[in-house]
Amino acid sequence: MRTIAILIGLFALCACAQTPQGYPGSRRMGPGRMGAGEGLGNDPVARDEAEKRILATAAQVDRYLNVPEEDGRLIRLLVESTGAKTAVELGTSTGYSGLWFALALKATGGHLTTFEYDASRARTARENFARAGVDSFITVVEGDAHEKVKSLKGPIDIVFIDADKEGYLDYLKQLLPLVRPGGLILAHNITSRGSIPDYVEAVTTNPQLETMLLNSQMAVTLKKR
Repeated sequence: MRTIAILIGLFALCACAQTPQGYPGSRRMGPGRMGAGEGLGNDPVARDEAEKRILATAAQVDRYLNVPEEDGRLIRLLVESTGAKTAVELGTSTGYSGLWFALALKATGGHLTTFEYDASRARTARENFARAGVDSFITVVEGDAHEKVKSLKGPIDIVFIDADKEGYLDYLKQLLPLVRPGGLILAHNITSRGSIPDYVEAVTTNPQLETMLLNSQMAVTLKKR
């Protein structure tokens, strides 16, 4: 029940957490209200030299096809607060989101396996992970993730999907059986029911799942115990 309790606390604190537009109970932000994930206007504060090195590397990463900082911070918060150790990412790009995973996994003693189709981006990501000093617990898998993920074994604590949008449902179907009860699936670029409709339908109609939208574009799905 630990993961559920943590998520309930997180969602209660995030007063602006939403379901995607068009879901039952969805609402629009009124003028002057702080959106979920906008935070308090503070920059990340490193707790030690290792974190400084990771954050400094992240600040220099080419942000091509990467998440915004607030989503990176959300990833770190969810990974570390749930004590996740086995993480899977679909869509490495140049490694920016992977560095936010690293901030948490360094504390939990975990490992990230991240999949990237483009060889040049995969090479850049490896360089960034080495520069940040986190390459020892991150594995970059190059190639078609739809095929490569078939080699994964469970249990997986957390999955982050930020790759080819038409492939979200296939990633979910392949990885959901490997996600442990109480584990999380994060999907980026979900802004409404119509954004990636087959995926949204799958995570909002399955009685074994609970899904909310945070940061206005991150669908967070709990695999119920």
